[in-house]
Amino acid sequence: MRNDTLLQKLRKIALPIVEKNNCELYHLEYVKEAGENYLRIYIDSSSGISLEDCEKTSRGISEILDVEDPITDSYCLEVSSPGIERILYDDNHLKKYIGQNVLVNLKSLYEGTKKLEGDLVGFSDVQIEIQYDGNNIIIPKENISIVSLKPVL
Repeated sequence: MRNDTLLQKLRKIALPIVEKNNCELYHLEYVKEAGENYLRIYIDSSSGISLEDCEKTSRGISEILDVEDPITDSYCLEVSSPGIERILYDDNHLKKYIGQNVLVNLKSLYEGTKKLEGDLVGFSDVQIEIQYDGNNIIIPKENISIVSLKPVL
């Protein structure tokens, strides 16, 4: 099964369980790291995520995965919060965090660096705009490897 087809199937399985536990499905990924397969499900809530939220969600999803068995290889299921320095995976995430401080990891250098930190000003289908070093700069999405929140504590 192609990875995007598998991810759609896994999302369909996870979403009702996540919502039943009054959470939002923030992101889902199936990855191979150091020879091991991981199904990672990140859940979020406006009131925060507790260990109990993760446990209940993990148990519910695990029960369905055991029956439907969409993943043929062995894997480890991980359910967690996306964390305070969460990755912003898509435009919905970018929209939610406009005005927040972000860290942008670039594929190629910008003024001698591959990391830019600043307030997220806006975005479009092809670029994001951040306030960096007192100036608004436009970064093509094709030059971005990761955008994550970088809260100022």
